[in-house]
Amino acid sequence: MEFFHSVNVDWLGKKWYFLAFSLIFSVAGIISMGLHWTQIGSPVPLSVDFRGGTQVQVKFTQTPDINAIRHATDAAGIKDASVVNYDVPSSNEVLISLPEQTNESALDSGRQQIVDALQSHYNNPFTVRNVQVVGPTVGKQLEKQALLATLYSLLGMLVYLWFRFQLIYGVAAVVACFHDTLITVGAFALFNREISLTVIAAILTLVGYSMNDTIVVFDRIRENLRLSRRESLPDVVNRSINQTLSRTVLTSGLTFLTVLSLFIFGGEVLRNFSFALVIGILIGTYSSIAIAAPMLVAWQEWRASKGKATVLPAAKRARV
Repeated sequence: MEFFHSVNVDWLGKKWYFLAFSLIFSVAGIISMGLHWTQIGSPVPLSVDFRGGTQVQVKFTQTPDINAIRHATDAAGIKDASVVNYDVPSSNEVLISLPEQTNESALDSGRQQIVDALQSHYNNPFTVRNVQVVGPTVGKQLEKQALLATLYSLLGMLVYLWFRFQLIYGVAAVVACFHDTLITVGAFALFNREISLTVIAAILTLVGYSMNDTIVVFDRIRENLRLSRRESLPDVVNRSINQTLSRTVLTSGLTFLTVLSLFIFGGEVLRNFSFALVIGILIGTYSSIAIAAPMLVAWQEWRASKGKATVLPAAKRARV
């Protein structure tokens, strides 16, 4: 299905605008992560999955007053507790998180502290639905494993594209994915949103999604190089992006509408997960056009300035 017909956009002619856009958001995210690092010792706010602590899900009989619950925890001597609505407001559920505790033996007492605080200082019948306790040692291990999972996925994709196309294709795709990850994590820092294990899963999902979109563009570039050997690489890249634009808009657009609905209507539990996907799909689609493909042209121009061969490998002719 062709959504756009006879598209002739000079994408490479706008590369400096794309570069400025990427630099603005990347630098803003890096600065925000730096500020978080000086304040909390981490580039982004981390959930209980990574920092350790106690998280208690409480269901009230009547509509809970978040401010009154915060006053109740303060009055009970529980300082800096996080209190947020859980799921939709009509469920009357609240998620109460205790700050990081370095003493693992104190983690189990967190649930009882919260229960005592609500019973003594907040008059609204409640039941405890769920308790999540993570020690700081386990949290550090999960943080390390999440980072390694992201790095290994990027390395695996680099090796795959190296054998499938050529090393420069793999480097361009991995740089684009790193760009997507940096901006997504930077958005979490800018909006002060916590990163949890489910968010890491979302980031890995968007890495694969961005890589798939990039491979589609690369395949078309390689095919057009075989069909138009006398055409300059910038013209081939522009034409290839324009030819795949309908597919990109349809697939990315429909996926974006789905995750946007999840972000708006999915409730607080899925908010950060869907936020990562919303940002990631937008940036991932953008980077396939504005980051990965122009890198091929930049590589060719660099090799030409050094007096080296500049021809990228074209697709092999299909056997009949």
